Amino acid sequence: MNHYLKNIVEGSRKNKLEKFIFAFVLLVIFKIIFPLVENSFLVIINEILIYSTLALAFLYFSEVTSAKSDNPISLTLNVGILTGILFFITSLSTAIFDRIENIKEVNGILYTFVSVVLAHSFIISAIFILASLQTFYYLRQKRVTNNYFNSMLLLLFLSAFSATLSHFNSGFEFVEKSFFIVAIVILSFNSFRVSWIAFLAKKQKIFLLFVSIVMSILFTLNYIFFSETNIIQQIVFHFSPGVRALYTLVMMYGAIYFGIVFFTTLFHLPTAGAFDQKSEEIASLIDLSKLMTQVLDFKELADNLTDATNKICNSDSAWIVSIENDEQNLVSVNNIGYLEAQSISEKLLLEFQISLTEILTLNEKLIKVKLNNDVRTYVFQSIIVAPLKVHNKISGYLFAAKRQKYKFDKDEKRAVGAFADYAAVAMENAKLFKESVEKERMESELEVARNVQSRLLPSKNPSCEQLEVDALFVPAFEVGGDYYDYFKIGKNKLAFVIADVSGKGVVASYIMAEVKGIFESLARVIKNPKELLTATNDILKESISKNSFVTALYGIIDIENGIVNFARAGHMPLLICTDGKVKEYLPKGIGLGLAQQDKFSSNIDNMEIRLNNNDIIILYTDGVTESQNFLNEEFGVERFKNVVELNCEDKMSNLARSIFQEVSLFSKDNQQHDDITLVLFKWKNFNKSLEKLNG
Repeated sequence: MNHYLKNIVEGSRKNKLEKFIFAFVLLVIFKIIFPLVENSFLVIINEILIYSTLALAFLYFSEVTSAKSDNPISLTLNVGILTGILFFITSLSTAIFDRIENIKEVNGILYTFVSVVLAHSFIISAIFILASLQTFYYLRQKRVTNNYFNSMLLLLFLSAFSATLSHFNSGFEFVEKSFFIVAIVILSFNSFRVSWIAFLAKKQKIFLLFVSIVMSILFTLNYIFFSETNIIQQIVFHFSPGVRALYTLVMMYGAIYFGIVFFTTLFHLPTAGAFDQKSEEIASLIDLSKLMTQVLDFKELADNLTDATNKICNSDSAWIVSIENDEQNLVSVNNIGYLEAQSISEKLLLEFQISLTEILTLNEKLIKVKLNNDVRTYVFQSIIVAPLKVHNKISGYLFAAKRQKYKFDKDEKRAVGAFADYAAVAMENAKLFKESVEKERMESELEVARNVQSRLLPSKNPSCEQLEVDALFVPAFEVGGDYYDYFKIGKNKLAFVIADVSGKGVVASYIMAEVKGIFESLARVIKNPKELLTATNDILKESISKNSFVTALYGIIDIENGIVNFARAGHMPLLICTDGKVKEYLPKGIGLGLAQQDKFSSNIDNMEIRLNNNDIIILYTDGVTESQNFLNEEFGVERFKNVVELNCEDKMSNLARSIFQEVSLFSKDNQQHDDITLVLFKWKNFNKSLEKLNG
């Protein structure tokens, strides 16, 4: 049984409606079959059907009215219209049937139809009103007050049930009157639960003031009509004496409740304007918070801010000035011209610049502005200026001005300060968004550069018996222009090049692509390193910008004889490790693209070196030696040489890995800003010709 009742109470609205309709239909059928119930057994069935139907109706209407709790004025009108209809029906029925003194005089179809329709209409309407009053009771309550209302419902039921018992047994009259009086006391107490009125707007309170007095009168008249003998009272009484008592109490509850609503609303009217202003301020702040997450354009958000400032602070004009690189820029104006706002801003910022770190209110100072070629003079009685601060840095100012002789009060000053904070955060967000877009663009550009760079470098190292070759390339986050390559020349010679393009990003990678094409083409036709670099300079001088240049080292190894012939164009020196000692070779040379042919050619030399067995040639870019630690110290050439000398007996792949490991450990606390490129050759004197060169 308990489980069944729980399902009814906690069921869906549709489920409650279905059960209510079912009980209602049963009750209608019963009343049609038995219009006048006097048999004790039928009385019990009649009361069970009535109270079951009323309980189910109350559960359903509670759901319906709770759904309208967001709009209490609409619910009030619904209750008022229904009460008016009940009053109209009661008055009309009394006028038509005023000669009927006893309902039992009416027999047949007329009695059955009138009693069933009117009785059900009145009692169901009363239940809807009671459910609506329950919604008003709980509306905007901060504490749980279920016990008071549930106690009232219990007393209403006991009063109704005792009225039924009293009708059949006069000994229960005292009980009936006792419950009736206690019910009036508790419903009067519950009528003071009207905290929802404080949350209405001023217009709504004015409307409620008139509606509530009308409704209180209508409820009172309905109560009076049911206290007298008339056709409706008799129909409902013979429907069930308890229902008549319940209807009377609901009408009394409504009369008392809306009477209290009237006086409460009347007392709230003087402060309604201030409450509306606070509500609008909160709503504006919420709207601005949403806009800050949805709108990325600061200009659009600034327009909303100046509009909200005028509304909330009762100002006539508002505008925002941004400060960037000591320059003032008008971002948004509302109800004021750009020239007028600019003139006032410049005047005030010049006069109060030192003290404008906090909100400044000028309530006593008259501001007059006259623009050139304009006959009008703009006069403001009060102006407030709020700095836009983020992390104690001022990025602009929010201005609000009044033409009337009304000062900015404390609340208005606080509101302007809040809007200024929003503007400051929005401006900072706009700046960060702009930087984010720029960062994404740069990252996309860097990704393109990385792809270009990776495709230009050799996919594998050449291999032969007399020459062990290995290379290491570690790109930086900011893509540089490092480049290295090998070219097979004849049967026993291998050309090599290492280069570093100035600058970073896509531009550097495109120049690197051009450099690769030039070296690939010239290496096959020019055998002299100096002449090749000179020809390369002539081409690059005409194709790259004046701000760009390329350092390079180009050479040729005679693999059979161990002779290295090379030239350098401003690049890092060539290192050779012999017998565990590293030596630098630094022939003169200037960067490619920096000078015309004559000057370039006169400042570059060839150099020839004869290798010994197991000598190591080391080519590198400045990304190796210029890597820095947290003290901004560079790795340097000496550390580089020491690592090579300690690991010169290893394979070239191990040596390259050791060098990179030492550089990484040294600069672990600093981000890598330049590419790291190494090319290593170890020559072995086998005194025999190169059999095969793969690469």
